[in-house]
Amino acid sequence: MSEILRGLTEHRAETSPTSDDERLVGRTYAIPFEDVWQAAKRLASGELKGWTLWVADDQEGIMEASLRPLLFLKAADVRITVGLDENAQTRVDLSATSRTERGDFGRCRRAIGRFVDRLDALLDPKPGQILDPSLSPAWMEPQ
Repeated sequence: MSEILRGLTEHRAETSPTSDDERLVGRTYAIPFEDVWQAAKRLASGELKGWTLWVADDQEGIMEASLRPLLFLKAADVRITVGLDENAQTRVDLSATSRTERGDFGRCRRAIGRFVDRLDALLDPKPGQILDPSLSPAWMEPQ
């Protein structure tokens, strides 16, 4: 489905390590959980224009936020999950859902992409600190 048609019909987007849309892969960092959590919380708390943080539970690794309405588009709800993956690396995933059943013209996808880009900028990762979630770490490879 083309990007334009997808934006006209979809009202939800979420990250997945296997997504074919680079904006929706999420992030796996070789950076401590607390550093990633605090940076994500700053962004969702309004450092990203139009975002409002409602819930932040670092024990569960979940944040709930919203995107304010924009022109003729309804508000959207965002769920941010920060946790450790099976390799003990910090994993960030997001889902965004428009408050309407109609298409959101790609707003949810763009919001997730902007969040991830800004998270990268805040964390300023060194080479090798953003990991490819589809690859097994070298220590798991058979010898």
